[in-house]
Amino acid sequence: MPSDVPSVRVPDLPADAVVLDVREDAEWSAGHIDGALHVPMNQVPQRLNYDPGPLTPDARIVVVCKVGGRSAQVTAWLRHQGYDAVNLEGGMLAWDAAGRPMTAEGPSAPMVA
Repeated sequence: MPSDVPSVRVPDLPADAVVLDVREDAEWSAGHIDGALHVPMNQVPQRLNYDPGPLTPDARIVVVCKVGGRSAQVTAWLRHQGYDAVNLEGGMLAWDAAGRPMTAEGPSAPMVA
């Protein structure tokens, strides 16, 4: 995990940030931050080339995965490309531990998978 990437703690998450969830589809479906953008880690470069949506260099991007390892790698890559990106410290496990709300796809209660 890159140790030199900037991170933000859950309580300090900027209200105007684009939350980019880089987990796999099953993880996303089990539970995610409402309003987050889901782009699995290995699809981020392609997404930026063909359909970046809100992922612009002038947007504040907070990258999240389950624990923080994958999101730190994506954060480092995005910053190298000129994006204003930070890693969500502790990932979805920290989000859940802080009692922050999640949503899920389907009838099951949201959980971190």
